[in-house]
Amino acid sequence: MNKLVLGSLARIADFGTNPFDVAPVPRNEWETGDYVQAEVTGKPTQLYTIECETGEMIGVDAGDRVIGAFGHRAATLEGVGSWMEIDGGEMNAMTSAGLFGRFTSVSKLLPRPLSLKYAGHVMRNGRKVRMRDFALEAPPRELDVPAILMVGTSMSAGKTMVGKFACQILSDLGFRVIGTKLTGAGRYRDILRFRDHGAAEIYDFVDAGLPSTVVPEDEFRHAIRPLLSHIASRDADFMVVEAGASPLEPYNGAAAIEELGANVRCCILCATDPYAVVGVQKAYGLRPDLVAGPATNTSAALDLVEKLTGLPGINIIDPDQLPVFRDFLVHVLQIDAGARHAPGAT
Repeated sequence: MNKLVLGSLARIADFGTNPFDVAPVPRNEWETGDYVQAEVTGKPTQLYTIECETGEMIGVDAGDRVIGAFGHRAATLEGVGSWMEIDGGEMNAMTSAGLFGRFTSVSKLLPRPLSLKYAGHVMRNGRKVRMRDFALEAPPRELDVPAILMVGTSMSAGKTMVGKFACQILSDLGFRVIGTKLTGAGRYRDILRFRDHGAAEIYDFVDAGLPSTVVPEDEFRHAIRPLLSHIASRDADFMVVEAGASPLEPYNGAAAIEELGANVRCCILCATDPYAVVGVQKAYGLRPDLVAGPATNTSAALDLVEKLTGLPGINIIDPDQLPVFRDFLVHVLQIDAGARHAPGAT
């Protein structure tokens, strides 16, 4: 029997508790962030899985139905596509979260992506249901939460790994930490790792009503500011912030960093190799406090990072280096590590 699966882009909606209809909508009325139902087609590969609202991965087969949202993706290592490229209703799940569009470029290293057929838009009272209908709202409030920011030279550069350990270290010291991902393509698993490692609350751009942050810059800033205002009201001691992809990719990473402003007290660059560190420094003018990621996997890599950039590096996936990372955070954030803190009291 065929099943209906809600992708994790639908986790902000109320589809599990309130009824809805599904009906085709004329193509000229389609928009980024529209909730859509599609039917799975084709022979399954390893990518025929959907990340559901809880973050669990669920396998799907031809005939199953999936609810996701229209969006755009521009991933350097995996695939590029958009709902605007959908032809005749044939489309793909561009991420397992249910980011719907049609791939125009896909890495040959990946299995064949999940194929879908447009079935219709999610409707209520004759109107499209959109992600922004459920976007988090908050009155304007100045953000005054010290942020540990992870940026990368590309996707899969180790940002989430660094972020989860930062959450763990700061929460173990008694601080109330909020984990957030401000840019990227919709997936829930990254910020769930922050929660699993001690973050008291987690948020991402999906909470702001965006399926991915490949949108015009003014649209991104308009969506993300209420999220930052909400975080400002949550009595956090620190924010651990991941900016997906790199600042130079079309995910609005540079705009996210500008929105954080002087709240960034520590910047960690996660790099795929030592030369990528130099590339981001020169192209973006970024001088981080620390280098992490695959560029620090060996002593030779660490030596090369220091030789090329003068920056320190820590191989955070090495358990023996976690105390070094802890000492680094204590120093750069000017923390009194000898005294545990009551959450909310920096």
